[in-house]
Amino acid sequence: MLSNVHKKLICLGDSLIERVGNVLNILMIALVCVVIVVVIGRYFFEIGSVALQELTTYLHAIIFMLGISYTLKHDGHVRVDIFYRNFSEKKKALVNVIGGLMFIFPISIFIGWSSWEYVLASWSIMETSTENNGLPFTYLLKTVMLLMPFLLAIQGFITVKKNLIVLYRSTSKAAE
Repeated sequence: MLSNVHKKLICLGDSLIERVGNVLNILMIALVCVVIVVVIGRYFFEIGSVALQELTTYLHAIIFMLGISYTLKHDGHVRVDIFYRNFSEKKKALVNVIGGLMFIFPISIFIGWSSWEYVLASWSIMETSTENNGLPFTYLLKTVMLLMPFLLAIQGFITVKKNLIVLYRSTSKAAE
């Protein structure tokens, strides 16, 4: 059922999302370290840093937005598990396909479409922080608003494709 092209695309997408997850693991450690530095600086040395405060916000936003696709890959999103966990493999696959087609793809398209102009406007002026001594890369942070729906759509495609394979196999077994 799967052509070599589809297999390669699925492997490439899985690899990409897994690599994103590995980078996010490192960014989470960095976030914890930055927060510790901010807290120690503020409460023990009475030193504040706008740039470090903004860095915590940047890291949190990046981890959250790019972590959505990684969480989907590892089936970590919240669902009404009280019903889902008792479903057969075929019913679970059907729910996942419908969820991908009705929610993941439309949400990805909507977020990408509605963020496009906002991100372009930020890049056109090379937007920086409004705070003195803030980070000068606001436009790069806003770019993540376009990466997030792109990666989510990739993982959505992979999830739908894998679940269609489950449905196909279960219907072909039933036909035998």
